Amino acid sequence: MSPVRAEIVVDLGALRANVRRLTDLVGPEVQMMSVVKADGYGHGMLACAQAAREAGAQWLGVATLEEALRLREGGDTGRILSWLSGPGEDYAAAVERGIDVTAYTRAELDEIVRGAWTAGRPAAVQLKVDTGLSRGGSTLQAWPGLVEAAREAEIAGGISVTGIWSHFACSDEPEHPENDRQEQAFRAALAVAEAAGLRPQVRHLANSAAAILRPSSRFDLVRCGIATYGLDPAPGVTSPVGLVPVMTVRAGLAVVKPIAAGAGVSYGHTWVAEHDTTVGVVPVGYGEGILRHAGNTAEVWSAGRRRPVRGRICMDQFVVDLDADDLPTGTEVVLFGPGFDGEPTAQDWAEACDTINYEIVTRIGGRLHRRYLDRRTSAALTGAAEGVTR
Repeated sequence: MSPVRAEIVVDLGALRANVRRLTDLVGPEVQMMSVVKADGYGHGMLACAQAAREAGAQWLGVATLEEALRLREGGDTGRILSWLSGPGEDYAAAVERGIDVTAYTRAELDEIVRGAWTAGRPAAVQLKVDTGLSRGGSTLQAWPGLVEAAREAEIAGGISVTGIWSHFACSDEPEHPENDRQEQAFRAALAVAEAAGLRPQVRHLANSAAAILRPSSRFDLVRCGIATYGLDPAPGVTSPVGLVPVMTVRAGLAVVKPIAAGAGVSYGHTWVAEHDTTVGVVPVGYGEGILRHAGNTAEVWSAGRRRPVRGRICMDQFVVDLDADDLPTGTEVVLFGPGFDGEPTAQDWAEACDTINYEIVTRIGGRLHRRYLDRRTSAALTGAAEGVTR
């Protein structure tokens, strides 16, 4: 264990391998978008974006304009799609930097056009249609009006419609009938857009689970988020595709002490020792994004064994049961990692906390140091430029 109290270790070599594996899976006719929103799902946006580009990702996907602009400021020059905005957004900077932005409504399209005139160049716009998620995107009823307005703006020189897309609600359940309904609705929406005269560069519907499980939904491009980071987008359903988890979270034992039978552990004494044992204090807690639901349910890995979490997770620390092992302070504790050595995975923590692996990795941060490794070289990569000591 290094002198660092606790850290996130990100294997960029594994991320590159995941992007290449997914690219091979979907085939050469389908473009790859690596989604790096939410600080790269907790892995660090800039470093992960660069690694994805190096592995051949033609596109990067983010939620907000701020995230897209940060990628540009970090040196990325490739295609970027941003898809979440609110009323009154200033699109001019994104248009100036060649970022594709998304319109859900005519009002949003009008704001993008105003940003384009301010920027002095046409905006690259992708239109999103809601095919059944009932979240972002144009309603099917409003879709003909949106595509007509987009075509008019395109003829006037304010925009170029570069893409049309939608998002699945149930792609992690491949037998769910909504998948067929959504794909059919998307194809119908594409026909409406084509009849209006739109000729988008890319049409895309598939997220990670659909990219792997539903070949008919791949169209021109797939958006791979969680799979980029080596986590299963449909646990128990997805066929093995050789993805490798990218993140490991580790710490060193801060305190080791014996406790007697009958001693309660942590707030509320939700766990009481049934016999004499030894416990260890791990110096991370919900201040670092560890879910409180992990109390008495999750496990860690230390000294060649899984160790159960005992008692409630605190803001800065939690307790694990070392049984009869009197380990020295500083002994490495792996909260989760790839699982190759027997350590828990993010999926294990998700199941222990009754959530999804997305939440486990995107919550992690707080006071944790982030360190980048590359399996090809085993060399630590500096992350100072993007503030990895968080």
